[in-house]
Amino acid sequence: MTTQEQRPNCIGFIMDGNRRWARKNGKKGIEGHSEGYKKLKEILNWAKEAGIPHVIVYAFSTENWKRTEEEVGALMKLLTFALSSEVDALMRQGVRLKFAGELTLFPRSFQEMMKKAETETADNGPLTLTVALSYGGRAEILQAVKRIAQLPKAEQEALTEQSFENYLWTSGMPDPDLMVRTGGEVRLSNFLPYQIVYSELFFTKTLWPDFSKNEFEAILKEYSERKRNYGK
Repeated sequence: MTTQEQRPNCIGFIMDGNRRWARKNGKKGIEGHSEGYKKLKEILNWAKEAGIPHVIVYAFSTENWKRTEEEVGALMKLLTFALSSEVDALMRQGVRLKFAGELTLFPRSFQEMMKKAETETADNGPLTLTVALSYGGRAEILQAVKRIAQLPKAEQEALTEQSFENYLWTSGMPDPDLMVRTGGEVRLSNFLPYQIVYSELFFTKTLWPDFSKNEFEAILKEYSERKRNYGK
């Protein structure tokens, strides 16, 4: 396993391949998402074992709203189930839960569930899980610019890269050192464009529900062997 110096502080996951996994296994699409949800719970255990304090996952994009009403409804039921049933487990595991995205697009009852989960787990550690819901990178940057445009001119002129981050949905989360996309696609699909400018990128053909601990550890090992220059 990686050492303290070699391990990433924050890992991002684009959890791609749930629907293809379902088709491959003769199951309904929502069953693929259910398996993907189970995989995320495994990932949290692996991250804790590796001493990684921050994980962010791309769970539902702004573009996902355009999927069929049936699929969006099924995903909402799965998300609601997860929020209503997992908080106690997260408390026992010492996992802090946060959400990032255009959360006002969700029903008010679901927004209240998210706030409640964030509040109840706020003092947990050592692992923080950030779930990107109704998230789009361009939308995130645009809303940040709109908020900054309302500031007094002096505050706008004093803005730095560091203070700009306070206006992002991911405020308070460190930039991912490592971004992993499963499912075989080699693109980032509007996920964290501002935050990943210096992230190490890994793409695997493995469908998300099939992603294994061995592959996770192999990625961490390769990450530890990469040299990060940050443009220097």
